[in-house]
Amino acid sequence: QVQLVESGGGLVQAGGSLRLSCAASGRPFSRYAMGWFRQAPGKEREFVTGTSRNGGSTYYADSVEGRFTISRDNAKSTVYLQMNSLKPEDTAVYYCAASASPYISRSRYDYDSWGQGTQVTVSS
Repeated sequence: QVQLVESGGGLVQAGGSLRLSCAASGRPFSRYAMGWFRQAPGKEREFVTGTSRNGGSTYYADSVEGRFTISRDNAKSTVYLQMNSLKPEDTAVYYCAASASPYISRSRYDYDSWGQGTQVTVSS
């Protein structure tokens, strides 16, 4: 498995922006498709966005399409989540995850490694 550590969460007002980072170690980063998930209190963990091994393909949940951008730097073994136009409903713990699958999956069960999560709180 690959080890993942997220950073960059915090408190922001509605309409603001945050950039999350997820640093990987332990295995060749380029072998993994990467995803971001989030979990709000009392809710299931949900897929936010994912990127293929080389970053050439991305996929977004409808709720964040056009506001969030995923990117990765394989040389730095890091995946990023740029979040713009944040809304109170984006408040959640955000997790990055790695999948050895060759495609981007929306299912959390296809991801083998998870970070510890970082809290994002959007105030109205």
